[in-house]
Amino acid sequence: MNNNPIGIFDSGVGGLTVWSTLLKRFKNESFIYVSDSKNCPYGNKTNQEIIQLSTVIVDFLIENNCKMIVVACNTATSAAVLHLRKNYKIPIVGIEPAIKPASLLSKTGNIGVLATKGTVRGNHFKTTSQKFANDKNVITQIGYGLVDKVENNLIHTEETRLLLQKYIQPMLHQNVDYIVLGCTHYPLLAEEINKITNKTIQLLEPSEAIANQVEKILKENHLKTDSLAKKTIIYTTGDNLLAIKNVLKQLKINVKENISLKRWL
Repeated sequence: MNNNPIGIFDSGVGGLTVWSTLLKRFKNESFIYVSDSKNCPYGNKTNQEIIQLSTVIVDFLIENNCKMIVVACNTATSAAVLHLRKNYKIPIVGIEPAIKPASLLSKTGNIGVLATKGTVRGNHFKTTSQKFANDKNVITQIGYGLVDKVENNLIHTEETRLLLQKYIQPMLHQNVDYIVLGCTHYPLLAEEINKITNKTIQLLEPSEAIANQVEKILKENHLKTDSLAKKTIIYTTGDNLLAIKNVLKQLKINVKENISLKRWL
């Protein structure tokens, strides 16, 4: 089982930002990634709908012999991770907005959070905010439309810039010094956000924290691979192969290096 792949899934291409971090950290591990772009975005769906979609994907990843699963989606984590952990014996790693490090690092006491509706409405987000940022001024903004921009390869467009300006500018007016990117799609917008902030604001995303948790689980469960035959298979449920290729290019990952793209469902 040690040489089996690590499964990762997201509502779309956003979780590739997490996968790229894991790929660089774990040089010999293999991965299976599922982009559920057919049903993207998850943020406007009910918890029960997200649980059903997540269950189908986890079943698929287990059928493909994954040794652990990373839910690389804030919304799916909030809605479904407890259900998944209750119903599957396989180790499952979730994701949460980096509110704790933002709270610890902030000098102004003002923190911006850009997240999806599904993440913001979740109990986990509220609990985390109350626990770690109760004494901070947290400015929360739902990023309506941003996931669709990323999924449709419209990152560097005037329409996306105006949308980001609308969301980010009020945070700047409130003197935030950290902005938490509460969706794995949003790091792909970092370049455009930095243009708005003139790189005066630190952006926080959780991929390194996830990598730390994955490493801990691999070590504790003796699941580290001893194989050198690493590979990644990226599956998509939608018609977004071009968007995936563009994201891989943005992440500076060569598709030819033991990476294959496939349609699923």
